[in-house]
Amino acid sequence: MTPRDASDENSSRWSDLERPPLNAGALRRGLVREGGLWTGVEVVQSTGSTNSDLVALAAAGKAAEGTVLVAEEQTSGRGRLDRQWTAPARSGLFFSVLLEPGDVPVSRWGWLPLLTGVAVATGLSRSAGVDTALKWPNDLLVTVGGEERKAGGILAERAGEGAVIVGVGVNVSLREDELPVPQAASLALAGAVTTDRDPLLRAVLRSLEQWYDKWRAAGGDPAASGLQETYAAGCATLGRVVRAELPGDRSITGEAVAIDGDGRLVLATEDGVQEPVGAGDIVHLRPA
Repeated sequence: MTPRDASDENSSRWSDLERPPLNAGALRRGLVREGGLWTGVEVVQSTGSTNSDLVALAAAGKAAEGTVLVAEEQTSGRGRLDRQWTAPARSGLFFSVLLEPGDVPVSRWGWLPLLTGVAVATGLSRSAGVDTALKWPNDLLVTVGGEERKAGGILAERAGEGAVIVGVGVNVSLREDELPVPQAASLALAGAVTTDRDPLLRAVLRSLEQWYDKWRAAGGDPAASGLQETYAAGCATLGRVVRAELPGDRSITGEAVAIDGDGRLVLATEDGVQEPVGAGDIVHLRPA
C-alpha cells in the first residue's frame, strides 16, 4: 500500500474546503474497544483500492480481524463485475473491513455482503436521516426527485482460507455535476440531515458490528439471526419484474419474489418456474 502523503492533499484536483478530513484518532476512540469487533482503524489520504490493500495486508499477516482501512480518496475503487468506482476526495465513505467468521460454515459466508448492506442502510438511515433501500445483491439506493438512484455499493472478496474483505463505497456529499453517471446519487442529494462523515462512518461500523455479532451467534443462520427477514424488508428488488443478466450471456426475466436461505434472488418466470439467481446483474424493469 502506498498512500499519498498528507501534504499532497492540497494539490488534489478535488480539493474542497467544505469537505473536511476524517478524524482518525476520534474514530479509533469511538470504535476500538476491548471485546469489540473493531481492532484498528487506519485512515489514508489516497490509495488505489482499500479492498486490494487489505487483501494484501491479510496475506502478509499484517492485519487481524476487525481491521478497518479507510481512504479519503480511491483512485482505482472497484465494484462488482470489475466496474470502476471514482469520486472526489473526501466526498464519501470508502473503506474495507477484515472479517474472519471461522465459526460459521463457509456455505453461509455468501450472506456477508447482504449483511453489510443491511448494516449500511440501517446505520445511514439513523445517522443521515435518509430513506435507503437495497438493490439485490449489494447496491444502496436513495430517492432523489422521486427517482431511485444508486448511492453506494459493496464488494466482498476472500482473503486466503479464513478471511473475507468487505469493501463499502458510499457517495456522501457529491453534487449533481460531480456524479459519474446520471443514475448515481449521494446522501446530500437525497436530503441528508448531515454530511459529516465521522458520525456517519461510526454509525455504519457500529451497525455492522451488531449485525455481524448477531449472525455469528446464530452460526450464520440467516433466519435465526433475523438477517433474511430484515434484508427482504428493505430490498427494493422484491416485488418487481426484473431481468437477471447471468454469466455466459444468458438472461432470465421474471418477478423477484423472495430471498432464499442461501441469499439468492428467486425469480418467478412466465413459465411458472421459480428460479434462484446466485450471481448476475439485475435490471429493474418495472416499479413494485
